[in-house]
Amino acid sequence: MADAEEPETKRRRIEDPTEKMAVDSAHQDSACDWRGRWSHVRKFLERSGPFTHPDFEPSTESLQFLLDTCKILVIGAGGLGCELLKNLALSGFRLIHVVDMDTIDLSNLNRQFLFRLKDVGRPKADVAADFINHRVPGCQVVPHFNKIQDFDTSFYKQFHIIVCGLDSIIARRWMNGMLISILSYEDGVLDPSSIIPLIDGGTEGFKGNARVILPGMTACIDCTLELYPPQINFPMCTIASMPRLPEHCVEYGRMIQWPKEKPFGDNALDGDNPEHIQWVFAKAQERADQFSITGVTYRLAQGVVKRIIPAVASTNAVIAAICATEVFKIASSAYIPLNNYLVFNDVDGLYTYTFEAERKENCSACSQVPQDLLFPPSAKLQEILEYLTENSSLQMKSPAITTTLAGKNKTLYLQSVKSIEERTRPNLCKTLKELGLSDGQELAVADITTPQTVIFKLNFTP
Repeated sequence: MADAEEPETKRRRIEDPTEKMAVDSAHQDSACDWRGRWSHVRKFLERSGPFTHPDFEPSTESLQFLLDTCKILVIGAGGLGCELLKNLALSGFRLIHVVDMDTIDLSNLNRQFLFRLKDVGRPKADVAADFINHRVPGCQVVPHFNKIQDFDTSFYKQFHIIVCGLDSIIARRWMNGMLISILSYEDGVLDPSSIIPLIDGGTEGFKGNARVILPGMTACIDCTLELYPPQINFPMCTIASMPRLPEHCVEYGRMIQWPKEKPFGDNALDGDNPEHIQWVFAKAQERADQFSITGVTYRLAQGVVKRIIPAVASTNAVIAAICATEVFKIASSAYIPLNNYLVFNDVDGLYTYTFEAERKENCSACSQVPQDLLFPPSAKLQEILEYLTENSSLQMKSPAITTTLAGKNKTLYLQSVKSIEERTRPNLCKTLKELGLSDGQELAVADITTPQTVIFKLNFTP
């Protein structure tokens, strides 16, 4: 009889509306950790095992460090960011900051599960923080609706670990450069206390990767820049005269029709403005009809304009789980961290492997030595500019080149400020000799990919 009644008893208990869940709003007191809440975490922190770090000593104090002291910065509140915030909060990390410069779009809702239809148009960081703070008792997520470039070193120094869930290589490189700039050296020896570990995750469709970077010790983002695929660009001749793909039609509207017709005055094309995308979509459709090309849609137009890579929720979940695990391992010192690059692929079946990315001795970001530029005196400044942007190890976007001549700073070329670009543009056609540069001359190059100025040493070749 007891066996027959047991299912009914369970059913009544589940259906009882007076029985509150432990994470219901009635239990939002951060000082109230119910019995067994952290039992799963304690098993990792309060006992040793075959996979624990050789130097790990089980302790009851480790959990309190995670709960009350360890500060984590999550950069990005999109597909990866939502998963990361959820994982970290449920793993015991309470002091979390999140930085994101985007607002919520309708297309985000299929995978960025912290957002709802009512949140469309609001900052991702604000909504994600509110959701986690309400859902996970005791968690204190602080949102920042900003660009990462809006903060200085003092902001980043307050964190124990930084986790990136970004879709931008430029932002990754900037963050990488910021953490390298924070490093402190004494007599050429790196001060370990100045190292802020960087956990970086990335996804592209059914593929993903995760990596652990210890700035100044292991390979940084720029050390392995060749691993990132180059951005796909279509030849202008194809776009202008021989389109074959729907993407060609969208690029025709973006690159040719937009600057020609200036539908919104002098305003630049904004991929987040629905009116701008609708205009490009209409022009792309006209172009497609002219050449009998099918497949042009509003979503495709938006994807081409914003360089959107299709996102898969399951891939985001896997990579975020790996990144959160690495945060836990580093914060607790209980397990050996990933060494140091993991690749995940579930296009055909499931495949994953890890390898150790090695530091480059001449890395422009972390090597602490000037980079060599090998050019003859007859080379033009334009050639150096092309080298800085096209070299797979540098991949700069809009480098500004300055030097010191006769004891004075001289800007050779700067394109981010229109007036200075017009004034320095003639220098691109001049040879290095005509510019007064000599063998061994140092060139300082600033770029949006890094907060630091990169020093290059000019070495003349015959």
